[in-house]
Amino acid sequence: MKWYENAIFYHIYPLGLCGCPFENDGTTSQNHFAQLNEWTNHVEKLGCNAIYIGPLFESVTHGYDTTDYKMVDRRLGKNENFKEYVKNCHNKGIRVIVDGVFNHVGRKFFAFEDLKQNRENSRYKDWFCNVNFYNNNEYNDGFSYDNWGGYNVLVKLNQRNPEVKNFIFDVIRFWVQEFDIDGIRLDAADVLDHDFMCEMRNVANTVKEDFWLMGEVIHGDYSQWANDQTLHSVTNYELHKALYSGHNDHNYFEIAHSIQRSLTINGNRRLYTFVDNHDVERIATKLTNKANLIPVHILYYGLPGIPSIYYGSEFGIEGKKEQHSDASLRPALNLSDYKNAYTDNPLTSLICKLGAIHKQFPEFVEGRYEQLYLTNRQFAYGRILNDSAIIVAVNNDENPSEFWVRMPIDATQAVDLLQADISEPSIDELEALEAEQKEALLNKGYTLLEALKENCSSLQTSITAFENALNQKEVSSAIAEQKQLQEVTEKLATQLEQTTLSLEAPKPTISANTQVRIENGQLVVKLEANSGAMIRITK
Repeated sequence: MKWYENAIFYHIYPLGLCGCPFENDGTTSQNHFAQLNEWTNHVEKLGCNAIYIGPLFESVTHGYDTTDYKMVDRRLGKNENFKEYVKNCHNKGIRVIVDGVFNHVGRKFFAFEDLKQNRENSRYKDWFCNVNFYNNNEYNDGFSYDNWGGYNVLVKLNQRNPEVKNFIFDVIRFWVQEFDIDGIRLDAADVLDHDFMCEMRNVANTVKEDFWLMGEVIHGDYSQWANDQTLHSVTNYELHKALYSGHNDHNYFEIAHSIQRSLTINGNRRLYTFVDNHDVERIATKLTNKANLIPVHILYYGLPGIPSIYYGSEFGIEGKKEQHSDASLRPALNLSDYKNAYTDNPLTSLICKLGAIHKQFPEFVEGRYEQLYLTNRQFAYGRILNDSAIIVAVNNDENPSEFWVRMPIDATQAVDLLQADISEPSIDELEALEAEQKEALLNKGYTLLEALKENCSSLQTSITAFENALNQKEVSSAIAEQKQLQEVTEKLATQLEQTTLSLEAPKPTISANTQVRIENGQLVVKLEANSGAMIRITK
C-alpha cells in the first residue's frame, strides 16, 4: 500500500501560524521551523501521519506571489532550517508535502522583471500568457497580461512554453533532492494546462518512489484531474460544502448524495477530504449549531478518502472570511495555549481518538462503502472488509435518537469504538508476547523440519525409482513411479503451505460498551443529540 492511501493530513499555513509579517521586507527572520517542530509532537497525538505545509516559496506577501522557487520564504527561515524540519518529520514517520504554486508568479519574479525592463525584446515574454504591448494596467507597465482571479499581482505562467515547463520540473526535482519532500499540492490545479500536469505526473513518477500529486480543484468532474495519467488526488470541495450545509439544514440526504456521486464518478480514487482550510471559513464558524462539530468529524473521518485537519480547527477555533483579507483564517497560534486540550476539549479528544481508530482498523482504508440508513437527521454507512465492518452512525438532531440499522454482514458482536477503551499492549506485554510467540514458532518449525526430512527421504526414493524405470525403458513402471512421485511432492507442498512461520503483531484490546446491540439480525443504535458512533461488527 502506498503511504498516501493510509494518510491523515495536518494542514499548516506557516506564514500565519508563525505570525510572520504580511510584507516581506527582504530580511531573514528567525528560524520559525524550530517552532513548527514543536507542532510535530501535536500532529502525532492527533493520529496524523502526514503534513501539508505551504506556501513556502520566497514571495512578497501571502505566499502565492512567488519571487524565487528555490528559496524558502525568508520570513520563515533558511533552506537548511526547512531541510532539518523535514528530516525531523520523517524521523517521526510523518510525510511532508508542500504547496506548488505553478500557475502564476509574483511581479518581482525574475522573468517578469525582465519583461518589464526589456518589453518586446525580453527573452521571457513568452513565459507569460497573452502579453499585449498595446494595452496597459493599473501598474502602468505599458502592457497587459493574463492573471489569476483578476489580480494583476499574480501573473499567469504560460505552461505550454517548453522553457517554462522545464523550469518548473527542475524546481520539483530541486525540492525533492534538497529537502526530500514526499509530494506537492498543486495550487489552482483546475486552471493548470492539462498536458502540463500529465508531463508533471511523468516527472513525479521518476523523482521519488510514491511521490504524490494532489490538486486544488473546486468544481467539476474530479476524475478529469484525478486519474492514472494526471494527478493522484484532488481536493473534495463538493463534500466540504455538503458537510456543513447538510448539518445546518438537517439534511443528511445532501451529504449522502454527495458521497454517492463522488464514488460513482471517481470510483476508488481517494480524494483529499476536509472541513476547512486556509481559503474558506472555519467549520466552527460555518456551523449554526457548534454541537454538530462532533458528528461532522465522525462522519467524514470514516468516509473513503484522505482526511485532513487544518491547524487550529482541532481546538474548535473560529475564522470568518473577510473582504480583501484571509488573515482571520490564518491566525498565529501558540501551542502552549492548548496544552490541556487533549483532556479538556471534547473536539480535540475526539479527533485524537478518530486518528487512532483510523490507523488501527483497515476497514477505513480498504473497506468498501455502503449506505445503510438515511433520514434527514440520522445517517449510517458501512465500511466493509471481509468478515468485519465498521458502521459509522451520526445524529444531527437536538434530541437523542434510537434507530435500527441494516447490517452489511452477518454479525454477532458489536462495539462502539468511540466509547470503547482501546488500549495498546504495554512494552512489558509486548516483550512477553514476543518471547512466547518466538518459542511457539521455533517448536512449530522443528515439527515441520522433521516432517520435511521424512518426506524428502520418500521423495528421493521416488525420484530414484522413477529414474531407474526411465533408464530401463519400463514405460508402465515409469508411469506408476511418476504418480507416486506426484503424491509425495503434493504432500510436501501441502505441509509447507499449511505451516506458516510468522510473528503476528499484537492487536489492541477493545472493551465492550452498551451503546449498541444486535437484535433480530439488525443493529440497534442509540445516539445522544448531535453525536455519532463508529461501531465495529464481527461474526
